[in-house]
This record gives sequence, C-alpha cells and structure tokens, in this order.
Amino acid sequence: MSMLTPPGMGGQYRITGDKYPRMRPSRRRGRLVAAAVASAAVLGLLGWGTVQLIDVFTGGGNATAAGRTTDCRTRTAAGTGQAPAARAQSLPAPGRITVNVYNATPRSGLAKKTADELRRRGFRIGKVGNATKEYDKKVKGPGLLLGSPAAQDTSLRVLATQLTGAPLRADARKGADLDLIIGDAFKTLTRQQTADKAVTTLTAPGTTAPAPAPAQKTC
Repeated sequence: MSMLTPPGMGGQYRITGDKYPRMRPSRRRGRLVAAAVASAAVLGLLGWGTVQLIDVFTGGGNATAAGRTTDCRTRTAAGTGQAPAARAQSLPAPGRITVNVYNATPRSGLAKKTADELRRRGFRIGKVGNATKEYDKKVKGPGLLLGSPAAQDTSLRVLATQLTGAPLRADARKGADLDLIIGDAFKTLTRQQTADKAVTTLTAPGTTAPAPAPAQKTC
C-alpha cells in the first residue's frame, strides 16, 4: 500500500496523482435536501393562507363570531336604554281607580247600570251621564277607555279587564281619573269571574310588564 493512501481505505483507492480525493457528499444529494425543505415551507404557507381565507368568509371563527354577537347585543341594549328582561311594574287595584261612565248610545240607562256594576266590582265611580258631543253616537265598538298618557300602562290596563274589545286612548287630561264611554256595540261588561282573574293577575306582587319589542340590531 502506498504511503499516500489515506488510512482505512485499504487498497480500494489508489492515489495516482498529486491530490487527495475529496471526501464530501455529492452536490446532487444536497440539492435534493434543500428542495425538500423549501417544498415543506411552501406547503406550510399555503395551509396557513387557506385557514385565514376560511376565517374571513365564515365570520372569523367561533370565538370571534361569538365576541361580535356579544358586543352587538350589548350595544343594542345600551342604545335602547332597556334591559333584556321585562321590568316589574306595580299596577293599582280597582279601589284606587276612579272611573267616569258616559253613554254615547241612544239607549237610556246604560251609564248608570254600568257604573253600578263597576262599583260592585270595587272601582270608584266619578261622573255618570251622557257622552259629550265629541263622542255621542260616534263610538261604534263596545266602548272607549280614556285617560292621561301616564295611565296607558297602569290604571287603564286594569279598567280594560272589565270591557273586552274597548280600545285605550290618551287625551290631554291632567288628573288620574278615567272615562269609560259606552259605544253602540256594547252589550255587557266582561263576565266578572273572568275580569276578576285578569285583575288579580295584573295587580299581583311581582307582576311584570309585557316584554318590549326586540330592538333592531345596529351592528
């Protein structure tokens, strides 16, 4: 074996020139490794980009969508100044409500008869007589219930339990008394058992007002 033969190579390689053979991996193998690493990086970037696009078109994922929904609901409630739940409302009992009874029909005696029945059911009775010219023979339904704007959601609701089908209307009065104007279609007051049950439901402690209409989304 020649003195120029590197140790460990036995006689497999023979040095015939004045340079040692280069002991390093071939350039081709290095190129393959670099190409594989670059391909993996490109695939990773493509996958990440795909996920981002899906988030954009589907609302940003469950957590983001839930966050936007919560924010929207919060802003809607704050903008309307109303709590999501219905607020408790205390309504007056019949004994605290004064009702004036007027007859707007040609039939005589209806105002007194109706006033007596309301008194028997616990209401206070004020004036009794014929309707004014503004309403005389002009109320086509069973009746009309009038009160101040403040009475629309309080005492008028209680009085409405006594006459089915009578609309509620606000006028410019300042007092707390109410008017029940008897109309052409009037036959009788609501059956007492039904009316009493409705009054009990309305005036019971913890009674809640009807829930307000859902607020429109602003986002």
